[in-house]
Amino acid sequence: MPNQEPKRVLAVVTDLFFSVKLTEAAKRAGLALEFVTDSQEVLEKAKSKPSLIIFDLNFEKAHPVKLIVALKGDSHTKGISLIGYLSHIQVELKQQAQEAGCDMVLARSAFSQNMPQIFKRHSG
Repeated sequence: MPNQEPKRVLAVVTDLFFSVKLTEAAKRAGLALEFVTDSQEVLEKAKSKPSLIIFDLNFEKAHPVKLIVALKGDSHTKGISLIGYLSHIQVELKQQAQEAGCDMVLARSAFSQNMPQIFKRHSG
């Protein structure tokens, strides 16, 4: 049986400490994790159909809500699962992300707590 490439996850995240958590959880789930900080690069890399794209919705430089709209509006990338996280008090941003098409929006603490299960779901 040929070796299969691990499924890929893109992370649009800049927080170094959180990046370490993501890397460890992805490794345990057998996923290949790639960090992307440029909007155009996210759109390009999404064409290779990663199993999941994670957004820090507070990463304003990457314009996450606009990226979500673009990804869900493109027939080639609309099927990719998109998960965003933010501070639990950011109700308006959560609503914007959901309206843009983000499949799941979680408080950062809930995302962190559920990361192993989320990654496991997207690795199979």
